[in-house]
Amino acid sequence: MRDNSKRTSAAADPTPAVPEVDSKQMLDFSTPTEIVDLPSKGKFYSEAHPLHNKESVEIRYMTAKDEDILTSPSLLKKGLAIDRLLQNVIVDKRIHVGSLLSGDKNAILVASRINGFGSSYTTKVTCPACASVEENTFDLSEVEHITLDDTGDYDISPTQDGTFIVKLPRTGFEVELRLLTGTDENELAAKMQKGQKRGIETNLTDQLKKIIVSVNEVTELKLINKVIANLPAFDSRYLRGAYQKVVPGLDMKQDFSCESCGFEKEVDIPLTVDFFWSK
Repeated sequence: MRDNSKRTSAAADPTPAVPEVDSKQMLDFSTPTEIVDLPSKGKFYSEAHPLHNKESVEIRYMTAKDEDILTSPSLLKKGLAIDRLLQNVIVDKRIHVGSLLSGDKNAILVASRINGFGSSYTTKVTCPACASVEENTFDLSEVEHITLDDTGDYDISPTQDGTFIVKLPRTGFEVELRLLTGTDENELAAKMQKGQKRGIETNLTDQLKKIIVSVNEVTELKLINKVIANLPAFDSRYLRGAYQKVVPGLDMKQDFSCESCGFEKEVDIPLTVDFFWSK
């Protein structure tokens, strides 16, 4: 009688061939990316801007090389670390960080912090009541977009260029406004610091000079500055209120509780370089 046991065993349990894996190929990979929703939904960018009418932007995850930017003494001293980091992670290189609206820039900043280091952010906060410095943990995943579609009692009309027209109640002027970019805010902050050192502060008028595009369709800078200097306080406040009604952004307020005095209130989440290096 023929013994088929060996042949059956060999047929049933063949040794599979293991393909050779190139270790170099295993290390060749692309950094993941994600889509970040923009608070502005692209509505306030000009037609020439890459984000015009774009509701989101693609960013890549932070890498070890990006961490070098956050620890660069020269970039930190010049205040350029955050902008350089964001410029690196934005996939579409046509988009310049300086041209981003502040709310959109903050949305990318928060998304980068979450994908790089997680949503839990512990930092020091000065208590508004007793000035005690306390540690507080914020949950960045709870940050929400602010979209102000309701303009309330303000007379506001959007334009096709991403600007909007505000009709002032006292003078009747029709003022065209634009939203501040990150570059604008940096310039205003630098000017404010210089003014404080000299004891001359012009924060309100400086902001108006940045956001006003035209008055009654007149765009000559000298005439606009003259209008700003002589604008009734009622109209000036109305203009700033209208601006706040339409500016998109992030709700960066979260709960804070002071262990020293028991004070409880919502505070703004600090957005500094420490934002990426909290405990």
